[in-house]
Amino acid sequence: MKKHKLLLIDDDKELAELLTDYLATEGFELVSCHDGISGLEKAFDNKISLILLDVMMPGLTGFEVLKALGGNHKTPILMLSAKGDNASRILGLELGADDYLPKPFQHRELLARINAILRRIDIVKNSKEQTSALYVNGVKLNHATRQVSCHDQFIELTGTEYQIIEHLMAKPGEIVSKNEISEQVLKRKLSAFDRSIDMHVSNIRRKLLPFSPSDKLKTIRGAGYIFLAGELN
Repeated sequence: MKKHKLLLIDDDKELAELLTDYLATEGFELVSCHDGISGLEKAFDNKISLILLDVMMPGLTGFEVLKALGGNHKTPILMLSAKGDNASRILGLELGADDYLPKPFQHRELLARINAILRRIDIVKNSKEQTSALYVNGVKLNHATRQVSCHDQFIELTGTEYQIIEHLMAKPGEIVSKNEISEQVLKRKLSAFDRSIDMHVSNIRRKLLPFSPSDKLKTIRGAGYIFLAGELN
């Protein structure tokens, strides 16, 4: 079984030691950086399976690290922050984080979030039922390379954004509820006031629009989202 390597970017050295020991017992290798600058450099290591990113740090804040990555990273990011307010959570998701966990947190909840993110990535990678490509209304997903193009222009999506658009494109013209996306894509039940899916969909829409003559993603208030069918090829 593959041993996942995780990167913790957090200036709390005591927390880093605790998480290193705890996650080792769960089969993970954790490497730590204690400031945003060194963390950003390490974030490009393609051997990292997931990044745990704190918000308040010396050098660069977690938000600044996300901005520097530009929302184009392939490695999933779980933000950790004592700033548990909605504005901070929404900003993190807008900047490309895959999930957000406020401090203080239970170690078991952190482990559950990590496993959920990695599990859904493995499902996408290992599924034998997927065709090599999915094409709907000018948008093409290449499952083998995880590349996305809109009217032949490549766009960069985070791992979570890719999984959400894939789920929506698999049901073109159908309303897909936030509950379904949360349970089948994020692998957790949708909690009250959770706007993470809204932010991921908003990011996808923003990245598609420069290459599309019309909006391909529609929000149906109180119901969910539709990826418009257009021409199916």
